[in-house]
Amino acid sequence: MRGLTEIAAGVFVRTSERYVTNSIVIAADQGRCLLVDPAVTVQDLDELVADLARLSLRPIAGFSTHPHWDHILWSAALGGDVPRFASRRAVEIAEREHSGLIEGVRDSAPGHDLELFGRLRPLDPAGDSVPWDGPEARVVTHEGHAPGHSALFLPDSGVLLAGDMCSDIEIPLLDLDQPDPVGDYRTGLDRLAALPVRSVVPGHGAVGDATEFRRRIGADVAYLDDLRQGNEPADPRLTADWLAAEHARQILKLRS
Repeated sequence: MRGLTEIAAGVFVRTSERYVTNSIVIAADQGRCLLVDPAVTVQDLDELVADLARLSLRPIAGFSTHPHWDHILWSAALGGDVPRFASRRAVEIAEREHSGLIEGVRDSAPGHDLELFGRLRPLDPAGDSVPWDGPEARVVTHEGHAPGHSALFLPDSGVLLAGDMCSDIEIPLLDLDQPDPVGDYRTGLDRLAALPVRSVVPGHGAVGDATEFRRRIGADVAYLDDLRQGNEPADPRLTADWLAAEHARQILKLRS
């Protein structure tokens, strides 16, 4: 796992070797910070704790972009009582599917504190930002990829924390349990594309600038259009075996 890198004033990213996963830190004054999607292994979180200590930062709030096991992890060393937020729909899913999510973390990244795993608070439906005393973090919620999936947009820096979207290494991965998974994903992309993004941080993959963000939006739209039209996408991200398998599964489901 690479150490914390400052990609904009007060916005730090740490990338795990496992799944090329990004953990994001948003710094405020007096050494406080908001921690978004800390992951993936126990060692990763231990190293993240050490990095925060070196920067004299302590989490006062957390945020999970969506209710998949690798985005709802936590450690007591990050603060066992720190409030961790997610969209109301994401919290409902995390609670309802808690046992299955625990199986996922036990199989893929054993050793985590399961008492703190998935302990999320729903956002106020009337609010459009993370309720913390720091730089504004606007919440953009949609149903693409997972129920209640939320990106965070930081207007002060123009940074978009996209969750599991806008990746340079992953195709759009659909929530195939929904009636219109392609439409849900397109709606999510449209909402993100409308933002004045200067930098994008995907859940998995490399940080990109504004030009790269637009390229990724275009690539994802093209992939989804090919799915709908029954065409075989010419997408370079499909070289990874597991993504080719997910692509085949998506085609099978959409054509059934």
